[in-house]
Amino acid sequence: MATVDGPVSPTDGLPSPPFISVPGLPNLRDAGGYEVASESPSDSKSADGKRRIKMIRRGVLFRSSEPSKLTDEEGAYLSQQLGIRVVYDLRSAVEITRGYNAVHFPIREWEGSERKFVPVFLDQDYSPEALALRYKNYAAESDEGFIEAYKDILKAATDPANEFQPFKTILGHLASSPSEQGPPPCLVHCTAGKDRTGVIVALALSLCGVPDEAVVHEYSLTQIGLRSRLEELEKHVSSNPKIGIDAAGARRMISARREAMLGTLAHIREQYGSVEECVLKLRMLTPEGIEQLRKNLIVECDEDEAIPWQEHAKLML
Repeated sequence: MATVDGPVSPTDGLPSPPFISVPGLPNLRDAGGYEVASESPSDSKSADGKRRIKMIRRGVLFRSSEPSKLTDEEGAYLSQQLGIRVVYDLRSAVEITRGYNAVHFPIREWEGSERKFVPVFLDQDYSPEALALRYKNYAAESDEGFIEAYKDILKAATDPANEFQPFKTILGHLASSPSEQGPPPCLVHCTAGKDRTGVIVALALSLCGVPDEAVVHEYSLTQIGLRSRLEELEKHVSSNPKIGIDAAGARRMISARREAMLGTLAHIREQYGSVEECVLKLRMLTPEGIEQLRKNLIVECDEDEAIPWQEHAKLML
């Protein structure tokens, strides 16, 4: 579990865990710590009388925005203190090139962690701005634009024509290396760490039995995880004549509203029957892989070790 030392600064009011405040890497957080639902809750208690529950293992699956602003010291913190060994970059080649040319943000790699290019869309720009152009109602008050975008992301990430198979690769990593410590810690990111990252993290948590309400809360944390850049992003988006939206629309566009992920999970269940069936039918994992992923990610702990996400949800109001 991360500690606040080295290049890490106070979390500026963000709940920690799950947030880890590294100045060069906005929206960094651990996706672990969420209680897993059980049809038959355990009656077992610890020696001091605390209820024993199951939760997602901490320190295995991290998520963030793109890491181009990381300093060497911060990169060392990620690999040495957090133990991150693999970094999965979901951005497209076009998106990376555009970011480099526009603001000279290079692809960032650091010693101790291996970057793996696993684009959801190889030759398409799927940054939030590009999504706004692609989906007319992405910035509207309705959440349909987000849901359509997330359906498209799921389809592209699992398309047999996509040689990188990003979601299969990430879930395969989480289902690998059976050991008491779980698989090597990994970091998943896109540009903002919201849409493509949000879909794959939601799949992993749902597959383990985390309730929808907790899954969508975890997704919505990006709303506060990116707040240090919200004004900058809103101004950038609303001033782009190609997008043609006002500041309020830009704010909705870069938001992470819980209804968007709830709608996406509902779509998955309507089309496939369950998240597990979706993962199987789209060949992201085998039944044995799903079983191993759950063994790797689900641990038993005292109830007070789980993230009190209902309390954190009040920060979103």
